[in-house]
Amino acid sequence: MPFNLPILLTWIRVALIPICVAVFFLPDTVLKSDMRNTVGALIFALAAATDWLDGYLARRLKQTSAFGAFLDPVADKLIVAAALILLVELNRTPGWMAMIIIGREIAISALREWMAEMGSRKSVAVAYIGKLKTTAQMVAILLLLYAGPVIPGFDTLLLGNLCMVLAVILTLWSMVYYLRMAAGEFSGKKIDL
Repeated sequence: MPFNLPILLTWIRVALIPICVAVFFLPDTVLKSDMRNTVGALIFALAAATDWLDGYLARRLKQTSAFGAFLDPVADKLIVAAALILLVELNRTPGWMAMIIIGREIAISALREWMAEMGSRKSVAVAYIGKLKTTAQMVAILLLLYAGPVIPGFDTLLLGNLCMVLAVILTLWSMVYYLRMAAGEFSGKKIDL
């Protein structure tokens, strides 16, 4: 198993998951609820930043590896799933949205593994629609974890859930995109989308 700065950042992201979740269950005597939201959102933001930074550094420092390519998406899915389950538990977003997003992540991860076994992993490589989906998810989760005032009259929970609806739409759209790309591999034809 190689070890370098990008992989260290990915491991830090994994380590931040239980810390982020635990913050929301601290008693008021340790941390007041509004501060729990702020601290939890900051930890999530830090974890999300490491997602971008580890990929950037791996390419920039020429430290890409098969292990890093495996660990990075696992860390991404773990932090998103943990945050979504937490948000449902905190009653800040509906469970059905979390189920769609988590279900899609599992399905597409399985599809990518299957396509890799068949030697066609590139047909389901991350596309622009997947990056949009991830951005919408991260913004939605961040707003919903924070759930506090930013600007007077600005409802963070409403905006967070609007972003979550957008994330669900992009989640479904990207899933259809990847499934169609994989289907194109089976039929021997490329499918234009």
